[in-house]
Amino acid sequence: MNDLRELYQETIIDHGRHPRNFGELCDATHHQEGFNPLCGDKLTLHLREKNDIVEQLMFEGSGCAISMASASLMTEKLKGKTKNEIQEIFSAFHEVVTTGDQKNIEKLGKLAVLIGVAEFPARVKCATLAWHTLMAIIAEKAGIVSTEN
Repeated sequence: MNDLRELYQETIIDHGRHPRNFGELCDATHHQEGFNPLCGDKLTLHLREKNDIVEQLMFEGSGCAISMASASLMTEKLKGKTKNEIQEIFSAFHEVVTTGDQKNIEKLGKLAVLIGVAEFPARVKCATLAWHTLMAIIAEKAGIVSTEN
């Protein structure tokens, strides 16, 4: 179990230091800002959608390793997915990081590395910031998303 936990930590550190899909997406169809005042994490999601499918998802901003890793892993996982598929994955992810329950963990792929966040409730908001920001895009909510709302 320690080897698995170490692998998870290495993956989080790697994605936190070298986030994938980081930058502006000039031809995005949607943009949304998110903020976690507890930790100071700030990000902007850029999404390009066509025919209800996410063609590209990128982000920019700054934050702790967990928020950056979560956003990076999320952008990798959700390319090519429909809004309904994204909502299913979000539900499974949210359950895993808030409760540690592993019943739907197979839906997450690499996102499963964030299961340890459940042991640190203050870090859950860091791990879910990008996700709540994305859910605001899907729900077509305006304004900055805050983890404190």
